[in-house]
Amino acid sequence: MRSWYSIFPRNPWLSIYAWAIFCLLPFFFIFRSSSPIEISIGITLFLLFFLSYRFSFKSKSGLVYMWISFEMVINIVMTLLFGYVYLAIFTAFFIGNIRNPVGFFIMYGLHIAFTVGAIVGGFFIEIELFLPQIHFILISVIGTVLLPFNLYNRNKRENLEGQLEDAKERISELIILEERERIARDLHDTLGQKLSLIGLKSDLAGKLVTRNPEAAVSELHDIRQTASIALKEVRELVADMRATKLEDELIRIQQILKAAEMDFTIEGDPTFTNIPTIAENVLSMCLKEAVTNVVKHSYGTSCRVAFEQLPNEFVIIVEDNGIGITRGGETSPGNGLKGMRERLEFINGNLRIEGGMGTKLSIRVPAVIKHIVEGD
Repeated sequence: MRSWYSIFPRNPWLSIYAWAIFCLLPFFFIFRSSSPIEISIGITLFLLFFLSYRFSFKSKSGLVYMWISFEMVINIVMTLLFGYVYLAIFTAFFIGNIRNPVGFFIMYGLHIAFTVGAIVGGFFIEIELFLPQIHFILISVIGTVLLPFNLYNRNKRENLEGQLEDAKERISELIILEERERIARDLHDTLGQKLSLIGLKSDLAGKLVTRNPEAAVSELHDIRQTASIALKEVRELVADMRATKLEDELIRIQQILKAAEMDFTIEGDPTFTNIPTIAENVLSMCLKEAVTNVVKHSYGTSCRVAFEQLPNEFVIIVEDNGIGITRGGETSPGNGLKGMRERLEFINGNLRIEGGMGTKLSIRVPAVIKHIVEGD
């Protein structure tokens, strides 16, 4: 449901104050006439115009073109009687929002033809009424010509952007579906044969337990080896699925910051040597969350990411020039800082936040995690 102020076209070219002037200005032209009948006609036409303009916003299908045609007729009468051309800009704005290409071009051509025809006719009928405002009339004609095309192209672009977003979501869904199918195939190929082998050898061992205990022990030993191999392959498969490289994440956050029109600076080498897979995964997720917070909450214009590898730890610093952060980072829920701390605590890392002129996040992960992982 459209609100009452929908009669004022919301367009970056003209503010609501300019549109309000266009609404009040007709009364100057109307009351300039000496005849009470002409004043009554002018006010009636003015009210009918905005009534039809309001109905055109709420109408659908062919009724929209009927109301626009009615507005064109009122424009012509207001131009010829009072020399007021500027209601044509309201009609031009609405025509620019017509989505149907055929309907747009038909109404666009008719509106220009009627507007120009009314102005030319007005010059022949009463030139003294039009000549003093010739400059404003020319500007109105230019707006009547350009405004619909600008709005039509903008709406078309927004529609294409919406379709592109839908296509991206669909592609993402297909990628997820394909990845699930790949995981299912890998698990089937990894576990299917070995679990079948374990089942067959278990049945065989059960039969040999009483007849040939030594052969049964051998079969149980084979079962244990097969299970160990299967477990190792599953771990490797899961590790490959979870692996997230810092270099890959860096490409994605560059795209995010570019879309947010923020300057991006990288310091240091993001390729850490001898970093455990789990530590790199956590650092990648924390880096992504930190940059997302910068884009959403900092209101800054630049972001700096620094990578540093020390003998005992890996360090990533994310800094922006935004409004800063208060209470040591204990902000409202949903900012992702709690999740970052939980991930880092899992691998004995820590997160330090410094506020002030901007926000500085220091993400640290100890190198000793390597020995823990290898021990596991």
